[in-house]
Amino acid sequence: MRDRHLGAILLLPSGVLFLTLLAFPLGYGVYTSFFDIHLLERTGTFVGGRNYLWLLTNAEFWSALWLSVLWAGGTVGLQLVLGTAVALLLHQRFAGRSLARGLVLFPYMMPIVAVVLVWMLLYNALYGVVNYLLLQTGLVSQPIAWLSKPGSALWSVIFVGVWKYFPFVVVVVLARLQVIPQELYEAARIDGAGTVARFAEITLPQIRDVLVVVALLRTIWMFNNFEVVFLLTGGGPLRGTLTLPILVYEQAFAIYEVGKGSAIAVIMFLLLVGVMTLYFRLFSAEPE
Repeated sequence: MRDRHLGAILLLPSGVLFLTLLAFPLGYGVYTSFFDIHLLERTGTFVGGRNYLWLLTNAEFWSALWLSVLWAGGTVGLQLVLGTAVALLLHQRFAGRSLARGLVLFPYMMPIVAVVLVWMLLYNALYGVVNYLLLQTGLVSQPIAWLSKPGSALWSVIFVGVWKYFPFVVVVVLARLQVIPQELYEAARIDGAGTVARFAEITLPQIRDVLVVVALLRTIWMFNNFEVVFLLTGGGPLRGTLTLPILVYEQAFAIYEVGKGSAIAVIMFLLLVGVMTLYFRLFSAEPE
């Protein structure tokens, strides 16, 4: 009995912290989503599910949802591929490996404002390095306004998101690679397995669980990511990069419709809960 009470007492501070930092803001967000609240007014009017009905019948919401899926899916998929490839490279022995491992973290450590400023200069249609290299190699015949057209703007911000955050994948995958028993590779070499076979039969199964966890975390973080797209394009051009976090910001802080902004945030939360539930159902079962 004493041990049980002691455990409850020791868990009390973390429980209070959880309620203060997570449960209360989440509950209050759900509460405000049922009200017509203006940011500059002290009180709001209860409207029930009207804000959610507005979302379901609003074409801009569905467009932002689709663009958010493209943004999160594109960045996460490319981060996993690039991060795994770089981790495999940095796992090999070569001169300067320690320096390379340090440098690969540079994008992740850079402040997001600095990252956006650098890439806006690189993407500049008149004097940007990206257009200069493409013109010099003959891949394009005229400069491309990367951030001025909806299609190119979306892929441009996806590329920046990949460049900024792929080092996280590198660190996690590299840590897993370093604890794979080398005896497995030695036995495979004796059996005549080549590089591709060793990767497919040993490396990939060994890092599979890590990749799944990283994919889940990166999906949550990128789906909620606001700063990269907002600072690069502000959701434009022509709403071509308008994601749900930007739509929440616009509703709540640009036109002061806090209730509608909260409703969008609640929908985002429910979507991510659905993704997490699917993840646990697919990957949490113990292998037989």
